[in-house]
Amino acid sequence: MTYHPKSEFMATMMARGYLADCTDYQSLDEALVAGTVPAYIGFDATAKSLHVGSLIQIMMLRWLQKTGHKPLVLMGGGTTKVGDPSFRADERPLLTPAQIDDNIAGIKRVFSSYVTFGDGPTDALMLNNAEWLDGLNYLDFLRDIGRHFSVNRMLAFESVKSRLDREQSLSFLEFNYMILQAYDFLELNRRYGCLLQMGGSDQWGNIVNGIDLTRRVLDHQIFGLTSPLLTTSDGKKMGKSADGAVWLNPEMRAPYEFWQFWRNTTDADVGRFLKLYTELPVEECDRLGALAGSEINDAKVILANEVTTLCHGPDAAAAAYATAREVFEKGGVGDDLPTLELTAAEIGTGISAAQLFVRSGIVASGKDAKRLISENGARIDDTPVTDAGQMILADQLPIKLSAGKKRHALVKLAN
Repeated sequence: MTYHPKSEFMATMMARGYLADCTDYQSLDEALVAGTVPAYIGFDATAKSLHVGSLIQIMMLRWLQKTGHKPLVLMGGGTTKVGDPSFRADERPLLTPAQIDDNIAGIKRVFSSYVTFGDGPTDALMLNNAEWLDGLNYLDFLRDIGRHFSVNRMLAFESVKSRLDREQSLSFLEFNYMILQAYDFLELNRRYGCLLQMGGSDQWGNIVNGIDLTRRVLDHQIFGLTSPLLTTSDGKKMGKSADGAVWLNPEMRAPYEFWQFWRNTTDADVGRFLKLYTELPVEECDRLGALAGSEINDAKVILANEVTTLCHGPDAAAAAYATAREVFEKGGVGDDLPTLELTAAEIGTGISAAQLFVRSGIVASGKDAKRLISENGARIDDTPVTDAGQMILADQLPIKLSAGKKRHALVKLAN
């Protein structure tokens, strides 16, 4: 990349590692310099929370607003009824309208931590594409919009091609998704003057379709910008951990566990993650990422504190850090650990160690619990567990469960 941007937003995207590709660097940069640019990213409502895998896109919207432009957060109330087939091996399960609305309500809450909503020129808007998709007349839509799409071209997009090359079924329902997403961009340009769609690089084909459709129907110039699809240095998909997705909503992933996820970042990823997920100056991110030996752990604590502060607030970040120090440095329990509360009736004549590790969320299944115990990774109150069937009685609570050195939970007796 030899282009030197004039706008603060493009300079930030390039310096911090957000930029994978852009449809027209220079023209977009000029538009960003000339005035306030409304830009959108779409989020389908397939769960009650977004997870860490969406955090790059959320941070891009945050930087967009911080550099003087207008974020449009588009919830896919309509497109979720179809399901994005991009780079999936199978069709997404279909959700009911009530499930989709419930998911949107959960997802909305996280955005208020990252962008400011309101009626001002750079205030963010939360929109729902069901507003224009739910009422479409099928024949009118085919005639007015469908005629602009070439099936030959659609089949050539990598997201579709990869599915067909593996001889995996692609339903007609899913095939329509890219047309609906393209129509979103057209409608956002028509209604809100939206000039830019951003997304992960797997959305490139969908974004280009929307730009082409808007040019054909409205004769307007609009732009697309994608971020890299992020994997950790050991090749794992960002947003996943040993015990499942790292959700952004606190009721689905406790702030302490969220903090711990970032604290456990591998050494090679620290500098890159500081640039992507915090607002520390680039030079400081590079300095921290270059630390070696035990000093890199200090950089990981900074990363965890900064990211948790943005997502859950400074109090939650401070509490998570205090708990981590109590658990790891002082050998204590800590007040902020994930906690499983059981009634005496649930425990009855005893509950097995393996069950406790599953019920507490430390492991995903009984099989995982037995493997953890057989590999000498499980401890109760810092004493190794040697028998998966070891019974814990009600009068032994509270106890601390540990999996290795990094995952912990409390088990208490409910009042």
